[in-house]
Parts: sequence; structure tokens; C-alpha cells
Amino acid sequence: MENEDSNRTKRIIFRVSPEEYKKIERKSRASTCASLSDYLRYCVFDKPVVTVYRNGSKDDYLAEMGRLRQELNAIGNNFNQAVKRLHTLHQLPEFRNWLMAFEVEKRTLYNKIDSIKEHLQKLSESWLQ
Repeated sequence: MENEDSNRTKRIIFRVSPEEYKKIERKSRASTCASLSDYLRYCVFDKPVVTVYRNGSKDDYLAEMGRLRQELNAIGNNFNQAVKRLHTLHQLPEFRNWLMAFEVEKRTLYNKIDSIKEHLQKLSESWLQ
């Protein structure tokens, strides 16, 4: 169709409702057509329209992994700050407070790692079926 671009001098204009336009636009975006005009040409001239298929479960998985990654990054940042603070401590009471906070952060980190492992296990089981 790209070779025919120079010969396209005629316009066809017709009206659609907002709902119809949204439906046409949604189908066009789901296809591999570069523009709405290309998509409509393919439809009108009965040419095959290649559509893109998205797996919703993979999208959910990626969103969940993104959230888990953010939580792990936050825990890692807190852990690094705690270690830097440890290097500056010279007083015994502050050191004990740091050790208690460290234990809480360590448990949180281990819980998140276990959560990631469980999620990956469930995902691998569902993909293997």
C-alpha cells in the first residue's frame, strides 16, 4: 500500500458516532497498521489485518513484579542507610537501637523475598499447565 500513496488524491468523508469512533480507533491501535487511514483501507479492501494479541495474565504479572521491585528497592535503600549510620556510630545505646531496627528490616526483606518466590512459583505452575 505504501507504493500507492502518491496516487491518493480523492477523499471519502463520512460521520460516525463517538462510540463508533472509539471502537474503530481501538481496533486500529490493536493492529499493526501505522495509521487509522491504513487500517480503514485494509478493512474496506478486504485485506488481512494483523492484530496484536496481549496476554492479560502477563500484564498482571509484570505489574505485580514492578510493585515488588519497588518495595525491594525501598528496603534496600533503608538497609544501606542503616549500614552507613552504623559506620558513624560510636555510642553503645545508638548501636543497640540500630541492631533492633536492622532485625526488623532483615525480617521485612526475607518476607518480601519469600513473597517473590511464592509468586514466581504460582506463575511457573500456571504457565506449565
